[in-house]
Amino acid sequence: MPLFESVFESTAERQPLRPVVSAAALGGGEGAGGRGLLPVLPALREVLPEGGLRRGAAVSVGGGDLGLLLALAAGVRESDGGWAAAVGLPELGLAAAAGYGLDLRRLLVADDPGPHWAEVVSVLAGAVELIMLRPDGPVAPKPAARLAAVLRRSGCVLLVAGPWPGAGLRLGVRSARWFGLGDGHGRLTGRQVEVVAEGRGSAVRGHTARLWLPDERGAVRAVAEPAAATGTVSGIGTAGVGETEGDVASEAAGTGLERMAVV
Repeated sequence: MPLFESVFESTAERQPLRPVVSAAALGGGEGAGGRGLLPVLPALREVLPEGGLRRGAAVSVGGGDLGLLLALAAGVRESDGGWAAAVGLPELGLAAAAGYGLDLRRLLVADDPGPHWAEVVSVLAGAVELIMLRPDGPVAPKPAARLAAVLRRSGCVLLVAGPWPGAGLRLGVRSARWFGLGDGHGRLTGRQVEVVAEGRGSAVRGHTARLWLPDERGAVRAVAEPAAATGTVSGIGTAGVGETEGDVASEAAGTGLERMAVV
């Protein structure tokens, strides 16, 4: 894959891509990996029917909520490979991604693949463990079925911002409330949401959870859980209310942003 190799030639700390283990090789044993599941953040385990993301499957995130998309992707850091990719998401906040727990040194970004997004996903599925995707339009069943076969062979998880034909699991934010703004002034400090998961099999009845997505420190936790006792308040996304691009850049310092791969 010369395209990706050339990206890392100039990085200060080169980390090779690792082959993704096929889903068929993950059928037995104990723990999330043994059941063929990709780990997720602790706050999301209860809302997911199996407590993780099924390897080789496509998951639809209704409404394309980027906070939920990043929260679902953040658990990839706990896997053996730890590589992820973002395709067709130019508005993705890198400081927010780091705040949720993604390792930016192991994140590949293809901002605007245009009509070739399916080919890009197909190539990346053999090199990373999780792909976040926003297609450039409605997806027909045939290309979705072809990509489903690629995902099953590679064991890669596809998180789609929007609907996806044949998705076995669908998640969405049913209600949301932001905190931190006063009467026309202030700074956003956190968002409480109700997340619902539904789909086929064990997910058919639906699961719900109330979460901070994110909390005042940019992390994900259940509403009932206390915030971390230490740490600095981090950014909530790309530059927002009362926040400049410089603020975002400074918040991302030390996260590996300077060594992130953009393709």
